[in-house]
Amino acid sequence: MKRSPLLALSALTALLLSSCAAPSEETAAGGEEGETLSVMTSFYPLQYVTERVGGEQVRVESMTPPGAEPHDLELSPAAVDRVRTADAVVYLAGFQPAVDDAVAQAAPEHALDAAHAGIEGEAAHSAQEHAAAEEGHGAEAHAGEASGAEEGHAEEGGADDGHGHGAQDPHFWLDPQRLAAVAVEVAHELGEADPDNAALYERNAEELTGELEALDQEFASGLETCERRTVVVAHEAYGYLTDKYDLEQVSVAGLEPDTEPSPARLAEIGKVVEEEGVTTVFAESEVDTGVAETLAAEHGVETAVLDPVETQADESADYQQVMRANLEALRAALGC
Repeated sequence: MKRSPLLALSALTALLLSSCAAPSEETAAGGEEGETLSVMTSFYPLQYVTERVGGEQVRVESMTPPGAEPHDLELSPAAVDRVRTADAVVYLAGFQPAVDDAVAQAAPEHALDAAHAGIEGEAAHSAQEHAAAEEGHGAEAHAGEASGAEEGHAEEGGADDGHGHGAQDPHFWLDPQRLAAVAVEVAHELGEADPDNAALYERNAEELTGELEALDQEFASGLETCERRTVVVAHEAYGYLTDKYDLEQVSVAGLEPDTEPSPARLAEIGKVVEEEGVTTVFAESEVDTGVAETLAAEHGVETAVLDPVETQADESADYQQVMRANLEALRAALGC
């Protein structure tokens, strides 16, 4: 039986239409995925906050790979291009020069500098107040060392440390309340980039803020009554934490973890260890612990890890879990 030419033409048309249908469905699926907001963050604490505030509506990428040293970050042209094409960027000006350059070059429409809330905002002390407080928290305040030794240490830490943030401590996220202030600003920025989900971002920020306020209370109560209040650290990264909870930071090196302390500085810190009854010298998990271990061995004390939470290679632990581990390490060292 011969097939009608008209019937054959109809069958061919249906086949062509059906073959076109699959790609259009895939395109529709891709469009749904593309509706999520693309956000670039500069390093882990800001990535954590943005992921929590954005939730499933936001696709977050950190410019600093897990486990990498944020201070030494360099960006490829492809990474700079991702900053340019992102819907929003969350970064900390002055902390990573490569990021500052990328943001200036890309000029994204929605860019949030976390320093405005974390360091300079109403929810946080001003950078000037913090710097003034830090001046009174040096080893001289503990053991009456000559000011010349402190000046030598300042030269090692440097008014300009070579990484762009000078003598100002950028590690505001070690105060949970300051990080909570950033969460609020992230919600506002995401809401401007994606008005349809602005209310969701605000709710997520409120939830995270509540958790960070609770974490702050854990630190306050956990460190309220301790036998000692002097915290000896290898890297001068904990000023916001120690200032917030009435502790005294004494650092072997300056703001940069790779700074080599002078013999005079080591002797100065050793005197603090002896006179203040320090039991622990704190080092970092991602940094060479040689100096801390040598200092501890010379004075018969222990070493322990105090994580600055700049980077996070362990996917099983987030910001809050690492901070609680820090709290337990401090409590053990200080006899709380």
